[in-house]
Amino acid sequence: MMVPRPLAGTVVIGCLALGPAGAEEATLDPVTVTAPRLERPMADTPAAITRVGAGERRGRRGLTLDEGLEAVPGVFFQNRHNFAQGLRISSRGFGARAAFGIRGLRLRLDGLPLTLPDGQSQVDTIDLDSVTSVEVRRGPASVLYGNATGGVLDIRTAEGFAMAHSPLVRVQTGSYGFRKASWRSGGAGQRWAFHLSGTAQVLDGHREQSGSKKRLARASATRRFDGGRELRLIAGAMDTPFAEDPGGLTRAQLADNPSQADPDAVLLDAGQTVEQQDVGAVWTDPATLPGELSARAFASRRDFEQQLPFVYPGAENRVGYQRAFYGTRLEYADRANWAGWPVKGLVGIDADRQADDRVRFVVDSDRVVRNQTVEERQTAIAAGVFGRLGVELTEATGVTLGLRLDRLRLAVDDRLPTPTDDSGARTFTEPSAGLGLTRSLGPHTLYANIATAFESPTFVELADPSGGGGFNPALEPQKAVNREVGARGPLGGLGSYELAAFSVRVREELVPFHKGGRTFFENAAGTRRQGIEAGLDLSPAVGWTLQGAVTLADYRFTEFEDRAGNDYAGNRLPGLPPYHGDLKVRREGERGYGEVALRHVGPVYADNANSEEADPYNVVDLRAGRRWSLGGDRRLTLFGVVANVFDATYPANVRVNTGPAYYEPAPGRTFHAGVELGF
Repeated sequence: MMVPRPLAGTVVIGCLALGPAGAEEATLDPVTVTAPRLERPMADTPAAITRVGAGERRGRRGLTLDEGLEAVPGVFFQNRHNFAQGLRISSRGFGARAAFGIRGLRLRLDGLPLTLPDGQSQVDTIDLDSVTSVEVRRGPASVLYGNATGGVLDIRTAEGFAMAHSPLVRVQTGSYGFRKASWRSGGAGQRWAFHLSGTAQVLDGHREQSGSKKRLARASATRRFDGGRELRLIAGAMDTPFAEDPGGLTRAQLADNPSQADPDAVLLDAGQTVEQQDVGAVWTDPATLPGELSARAFASRRDFEQQLPFVYPGAENRVGYQRAFYGTRLEYADRANWAGWPVKGLVGIDADRQADDRVRFVVDSDRVVRNQTVEERQTAIAAGVFGRLGVELTEATGVTLGLRLDRLRLAVDDRLPTPTDDSGARTFTEPSAGLGLTRSLGPHTLYANIATAFESPTFVELADPSGGGGFNPALEPQKAVNREVGARGPLGGLGSYELAAFSVRVREELVPFHKGGRTFFENAAGTRRQGIEAGLDLSPAVGWTLQGAVTLADYRFTEFEDRAGNDYAGNRLPGLPPYHGDLKVRREGERGYGEVALRHVGPVYADNANSEEADPYNVVDLRAGRRWSLGGDRRLTLFGVVANVFDATYPANVRVNTGPAYYEPAPGRTFHAGVELGF
């Protein structure tokens, strides 16, 4: 594979799922976009969207959400192997700043939000073995969902009406003490369906102090009523007794022994414990009113405690919280004719509330809690009203306009008995707008859009670096203007392609910096993101599939002078490669499959000064599986994987601006295998 040179742009080749492998003709089934309501064919959507089905996750361990999404253009994943920090996802460069979890994207699971009002997202509660599809929309998401500049991930799990081979049991084992058992079951009657799933997994870890253990359970019940009405009830629970954090390494430590941990991480037994419970309901009603009415409501509770992997006198290195997160959303969509033009309209309102009871302690090198520095109630309330209008100007041309207004209030109630009261509140009121155009040229679609978006600081990012508690009064939301053009369509009878070019200007970009062992944030005056995205999904012969994606990116500060007076204008944004690409070749037969996957990632700067750079790397993976029919509906599948075949040493994560220990190494060559039995 030829490695592309860095360009002042980004290229992504987006992938659209084909029909079943081995079919005589590569016939593209219509794909429906579900992340924005008022369902519409993907071809009519003026945005870069890729939908990945369950088949792309086949033979995977089911540990992190990125599995199967490698060939989605414009999306970059880090931190796949540190379960105390969580997967880091960036879309068009948004989200790379996150020290923990996911920022800058809106995530939804079966129509219910995984993103908190303050902009944080966690994906550790998803039962990945039950995921049936992931729809990735790159670009601003604020018009429909608020408070996101990078895009939307809409995740769907199995439900009884669509299940096959149920119950299904899967057992896996592999390198570094990996063991996992999972099961799912479902069924349906004429008007009802159910789905149940459970997972238990243990991993000793490829580094010292990197083990984890987790249990998941999920259930849903769907009831259909007259007139197409439907109610789906969902419940889930997650328990992580431990997820250890090995910390970062210096470049010299990475080269010397990538399996070691930061000595402070071992000394403190760094890591986290988490429990979470969720309930939700989704109601769809196309019969009561002329259009379609939909509503959702949810509630979750999360208990969290983490020992951070650093120690020094006065270090606030143990944190914990108890969180309640709940909310509701109401939408109404309808179709009409206006002056002879077909019109599709959508209006809605949503409101979510997050309440965290947070504590922070100082722990010394003997693991003794010396004193408590934080005891507070953090409350975030987000509310938004939105609308979208789509007009078919001709049979081949459509225009879409979206508007939204958000109000976000973040408040802290300081409950620690000290002479200083650090209570306070910040309120942000932000509008968002988007305009899109589509044009059909036979089976091909051309599109263009321009949209604005905002992204607020989270509670963690609002911490005051001056040493006091409460909010940083100088920190503001970042605001983006996105411009994009693209094309997608079939390639004869061979497959499909997607191509997009974008340019994003951001004001008040939120940028991390390191001080006293902690990560704080400040606003850069401006940044620029521009590039091209492209993807390809081909079936050149019966049973053969080739998928490719490449991203060429230019992410830079246009104006930025840091707190020390350093001028970083023109520097590349840290944590992001200027190019990365994936290529997969798969052979599928009636009884089995084999796959070769190649990933190339370019160099990544670790700091704003661009003084520390992680080297580019290549990784090759091999996957294979074999199926047997046991009669009736019973089937047996064996599968195996060799990951990082050539045992490359490379960082799976770069801890931005936390030097000199910037790097978290990925595992070397690893193996895992599994057996699956379906009935």
